[in-house]
Amino acid sequence: MSDFLQLEKRGAIALLTLNRPDKLNAMPEVEDGEAFRNVCEALNDDPSIRCAVMTGAGRAFSAGGDVKAMQARSELFEGGGMAIRERYRRIVHRIVRSVYELQIPLIAAVNGPAVGLGCDLAGLADMRLASDRARFGVPFLKLGIIPGDGGAWLLPRTIGYARAAELLFTGDLIDAETAAQWGLVNRVVPHEQLMDEALALAARVAAQPPHALRLAKALLRQGRESSYEAILEMSASAQALSHLTDDHLEGVTAHIEKRTPNFKGR
Repeated sequence: MSDFLQLEKRGAIALLTLNRPDKLNAMPEVEDGEAFRNVCEALNDDPSIRCAVMTGAGRAFSAGGDVKAMQARSELFEGGGMAIRERYRRIVHRIVRSVYELQIPLIAAVNGPAVGLGCDLAGLADMRLASDRARFGVPFLKLGIIPGDGGAWLLPRTIGYARAAELLFTGDLIDAETAAQWGLVNRVVPHEQLMDEALALAARVAAQPPHALRLAKALLRQGRESSYEAILEMSASAQALSHLTDDHLEGVTAHIEKRTPNFKGR
């Protein structure tokens, strides 16, 4: 679908690879917003896919914005303020909206530096595994800019306000172990084992009933913003739908028979 965002399907798992290794997977280029939208919509429309893993080609997850393009004020950064704002809306915001609206669970396998937009993109995943070579940071202020990708909303919800403020206001990078201590990643694994661990986690997720899995992700996301009463109402509706599925009957039958369930998305 895209030379940059590559999609490979491995059974019920989708592997997404940021593929611009010569630029440390810097983004965005003009076509990247459309690429993310197309890939994420295709995954949302594919009932056979139950989980996705996102990683970076080469030695970085993503170094974030292209600093040389900023200096040259080319492509995304050329023209007046209104033109730049519209490109952020059309390209950068299309990237992050597409990932945020992904209906299946997403695991970020952070294989190296995840900086700026790259850090925030990893933060949009539901779970994050980090190589021991990974680094994280949002050094926008060191470039005289602010998080144009919604990171000021996302990061405090992931690691808390004070730690998000420390990362943003200092521009410091933290290593993988610190990121794990702060709750930015689920766990750190040896670099050589990263993809095996990520795919094994994805396989455990993909073994769940697909309709209930998507409903569960939607409830978790809504739980960030909605009141407890609103979530209770949404949960009752989602639960009623779940009780009517064949997968629910398969789950309880497998439990009673002490065997592994075989969920088919029905």
